[in-house]
Amino acid sequence: MAWYNNLFGNKEKLNPAQSYMGRDIESSREPTFSYESAYEDLEIVNRGVNMIVDDVAEIPTLVSRENAFRGVTTGVKRAKVELLLNKSPNPYQDINSFRRNLVTDFVLDGNIFMYYDGAHLYHLPSSEVQIHASKDTYIEKFTMHDITFSPDEIIHIKENSFHSIYRGVPRLKPALRTMVLMQSMRKFQDNFFKNGAVPGLVLKSPNTLSDKIKERMMVSWQQKYRPDTGGRRPLILDGGIEVDSITNVNFKELDFQASIEENEKIVLKALGIPPILMDSGNNANIRPNLRLYYLETILPIVRKINFATSRYFGYEISEDITNIPALQPELRDSAAYYTSLVNGGIISPNEARRALGYDEVDEAEGIRVPANIAGSAANPSEGGRPTEESDDE
Repeated sequence: MAWYNNLFGNKEKLNPAQSYMGRDIESSREPTFSYESAYEDLEIVNRGVNMIVDDVAEIPTLVSRENAFRGVTTGVKRAKVELLLNKSPNPYQDINSFRRNLVTDFVLDGNIFMYYDGAHLYHLPSSEVQIHASKDTYIEKFTMHDITFSPDEIIHIKENSFHSIYRGVPRLKPALRTMVLMQSMRKFQDNFFKNGAVPGLVLKSPNTLSDKIKERMMVSWQQKYRPDTGGRRPLILDGGIEVDSITNVNFKELDFQASIEENEKIVLKALGIPPILMDSGNNANIRPNLRLYYLETILPIVRKINFATSRYFGYEISEDITNIPALQPELRDSAAYYTSLVNGGIISPNEARRALGYDEVDEAEGIRVPANIAGSAANPSEGGRPTEESDDE
């Protein structure tokens, strides 16, 4: 619920289908422990998530001087909104730490919850917040353990979702099977090397051995050759015991290197990161892929956050991309585009400055009238070749 709901006593028309959509309480959530485990254990997941989190957190916001809704004023001043969104959301966190917490929740859980107490913004862990649907409007309340929040106290940003209009789905969900497979490969490798790194020898005997003999053989094997150190010397025992090879599997095949690299690409694609950005060496197409990464992955996340905060505070909030190196060619094109509009007399310099993220100036309010050599565009009779004096004068 935003600040302008039920303004001036106007009652909004309710959605007649809401009673069916709000019958169940949206308390279920994605099993984020799976994504948290992969984030902490798998290098590619950790690097990919951190890359998105850090890049999104570094983009500042621009708060428009004008209210997003004409004729309506909010209870929060523009300077206060700028302070909350760009410098100090609360007395305990800087803005970068605050944003990184928000985006981490967005990637791993698919949701962001911010609590506004009228003075400061606080992050609520999305895995612990439950949404209670309303049968009449949209959301009845939010709860976190034994704490209840009203809808106008919470700013909620959700990732895309098909089955729910309340909670988003994390971007890592399509790659969950791949991440589980990668974790299984790593566990197999750990157990393989921990148990001696050589499953290729078997001891055969034509006679049935007692448990005491088997135990003595195992103790002797462990004392002399210590499987935990990776020893590979054969064990020779009396009594007709033979040593034979059971498999020809080598270390290269058990490394799963090719499979792990392919699975890493799947994880990166699910996150929206071009895999080439993780490769080493000089690549000619790094710049276009980096630009694609910002346009299709980073900026959509930033805009989802800005749309939610804009609706809540009432000001038009947008992203400031002027200091992003990957988007500099686009800024150069934008500058040339707006320069041509200003010089052509289509828009004023201040309108161009607002579009490019600059403050307005008093001397740039009017439309520039283009002039040409033949005469003035405002008055074609003026300008051109000077009038010559006649001989009669």
